[in-house]
Amino acid sequence: MARASPLLLVTLVLGFCFATYNLVTMVIHNRSISKWIVDDSNGGIFFDPVIEMPENVRKPKNTKMPFHVALTATDAPYSKWQCRIMYYWYKKQKDLPGSEMGGFTRILHSGSPDNLMDEIPTVIVDPLPAGLDRGYIVLNRPWAFVQWLEKTTIEEEYVLMAEPDHVFIRPLPNLASGGFPAAFPFFYIKPDQNEKLLRKFYPEEMGPVTNIDPIGNSPVIIKKPPWDLETGKRFIIHYTYGCDYNMKGELTYGKIGEWRFDKRSYLRGPPPRNLSLPPPGVPESVETLVKMVNEATANIPNWDAE
Repeated sequence: MARASPLLLVTLVLGFCFATYNLVTMVIHNRSISKWIVDDSNGGIFFDPVIEMPENVRKPKNTKMPFHVALTATDAPYSKWQCRIMYYWYKKQKDLPGSEMGGFTRILHSGSPDNLMDEIPTVIVDPLPAGLDRGYIVLNRPWAFVQWLEKTTIEEEYVLMAEPDHVFIRPLPNLASGGFPAAFPFFYIKPDQNEKLLRKFYPEEMGPVTNIDPIGNSPVIIKKPPWDLETGKRFIIHYTYGCDYNMKGELTYGKIGEWRFDKRSYLRGPPPRNLSLPPPGVPESVETLVKMVNEATANIPNWDAE
């Protein structure tokens, strides 16, 4: 039997160490935390090295907040075998005590089915058109999530954005709470070494770039409708997403609703004046948006001109 080279053994050891480090040290990155002691479900207290979150946003005891596991993947053999291992361990951990893991979707951004369709719940989406990734193929992942959310309805309010090389070593609770997502800090992401670029998105009045969390888009647990339902004291409504509701005022994820407003419906010209108001029961922010659009179009001269 051939002997493995020392270089190969060292590479394997380092790889396993790095993978273990990534998976067991997911944290909530919030610098305002000063207390890591929390209550467990039995009324005791313990030192919690993983969850860092302000006390006032921690979820109530015995409250379950399931999250949907969304795994982006390709149809390459390298990706497929990792997906199979990942899904195997998801099924093993999903229903054990302490788990808040909900449904599972492999988001296959190859544009066509593969031989794992019957083994792993899968939604097929398109890859980025040729050239748009500019050599950075990871851009396929956010584009895959956009397409998935447009065509799919999930029950869970939270989503774990995952990758094929994630292995669940124990049941995963929902580490997010409300508007506080949970994410893993990557040691090799160093905002202070890219200050010139980051200042385009993080102006100096917001503070030093070291305040930027060194996280990626995975692993992240985040709430799926990341928008405000009420305008409250907010300053801007950003209507980047389409609004689709049935006549009961219920959001119809991934489906064209009986009532809808989507800026992309008007690619060739402006929307008409006096858009119909949404049905009763929709969020106040949606109703406010439509009313403001209607007021503007009613008062802007020559509105119908292209």
